[in-house]
Amino acid sequence: MSMMSIGSEEEEELRRRKLDEALEVKSLRRIISAYLNYPEASEEDVKRYELSFQKLPLSHKALLSHLPQKFQQLRWCISENSVFIFQMLQAFDPPLNMSQDIDICEHEKLKTTNKHYGEKDARSCQSEEKSHHHSIDEAKSVDEKDVARRLPEVKENKLNVTGINGESLSVDDAGGSCVKNMQQEFSSSPDWLDPSLQSHVPMVDVDKVRCIIRNIVRDWAPEGKIERDQCYKPILEELESQFPNRSAGSPPSCLVPGAGLGRLALEISCLGFVCQGNEFSYYMMICSSYILNYTQVAGEWTIYPWIHSNCNALSDRDQLRPVSMPDIHPASAGITEGFSMCGGDFVEVYKDPSQAGTWDAVVTCFFIDTAHNIVEYIEIISKLLKDGGVWINLGPLLYHFADMYGQEDEMSVELSLEEVKRVAFHYGFELEKEKTIEATYTTNPRSMMQNRYFAAFWTMRKKASRVAVETQATT
Repeated sequence: MSMMSIGSEEEEELRRRKLDEALEVKSLRRIISAYLNYPEASEEDVKRYELSFQKLPLSHKALLSHLPQKFQQLRWCISENSVFIFQMLQAFDPPLNMSQDIDICEHEKLKTTNKHYGEKDARSCQSEEKSHHHSIDEAKSVDEKDVARRLPEVKENKLNVTGINGESLSVDDAGGSCVKNMQQEFSSSPDWLDPSLQSHVPMVDVDKVRCIIRNIVRDWAPEGKIERDQCYKPILEELESQFPNRSAGSPPSCLVPGAGLGRLALEISCLGFVCQGNEFSYYMMICSSYILNYTQVAGEWTIYPWIHSNCNALSDRDQLRPVSMPDIHPASAGITEGFSMCGGDFVEVYKDPSQAGTWDAVVTCFFIDTAHNIVEYIEIISKLLKDGGVWINLGPLLYHFADMYGQEDEMSVELSLEEVKRVAFHYGFELEKEKTIEATYTTNPRSMMQNRYFAAFWTMRKKASRVAVETQATT
């Protein structure tokens, strides 16, 4: 191969990597814009409520004379949620150079990759009535492992807990939104958080922010204990049963793909496991990093997660009720040294040969149906586990990409539970335990509508490979 040809290939690879990073920065900016647009989009909702109220006949207005006061209360709740969001963003340390020029995204197209960059309306964070998923398809880096290395690692007694205490935003008497106070809130923030530079985002992106607020309740609020007991408790009990003689000097390792806001991974670490949570969603990673690294005490924040839907509310009081978080102080929870959160796509990060046979356990909770190809997920889980390692799973089969019709570059393999188990047996798993667990996902416990899943719960063990068995027999 000529020197010119080698140089040309290197230039092409450099161009490709530059474009990939620019695409990821573009996607991350869009996600940050979604967070920053939360108060403005929420204010538009309240204005819509007010407009509908103004259209009522006078006699009906008189009957519902309390609604204007409720609208002001909604604005105050929005401002309180916004304070938390803004402080969370200020603490975020992007793993990318956010000041780089992303205009290249508009002029260049990748010809050698099939990766997708966050323009899809995946069902990951729609209303609680429609979907449970939380692994949002926003931005795949070409080298997710590199991104993972740059994300914060959380370790006992080494947490960055210099949290930021914010004051509540004010709402003027005329009912203006708290958007006008953002400049003051960000007076000392990095340029990439300047609200005036943020782009308008689709409502679906703001809906994902609202989904994150509900996920905070599930993982980090006292009110979420019901769901955590439904979903996390059986997993934790099974891990304790499978690894009864855990050694502090040589703790077993556990991987949690689709870790979301990190509570399950933290609980597993507190049991005495070296645990790594893996999450693809920047929406999730920004929030989990703040809660894990920056909150200083339990109950530090108060949020209002249920204000964005007037449907199925038992009372205005229920809809406007506050929720304190976090319910525990993560840094004081007793995590095992080595606890970490790894950012990146599960397939791209963990298909790496260096990961093969390195994990004692893999825990999947409401995760396996987030796959384009669930067979690939199962194959990778099998490769990750040591011989004799266990795979504990809990969740339904809703299938994240099942409704992506009309998109040629999309795929979705949707198998029945029976077929999923058959594939698992093909990749060397033996079924040890199986049952059905009734569970909810980010459901408002005081709503008149309660979607429940009859989730599959199993423990499977990876059989020793034939080569390993023959090796043992000869030694």
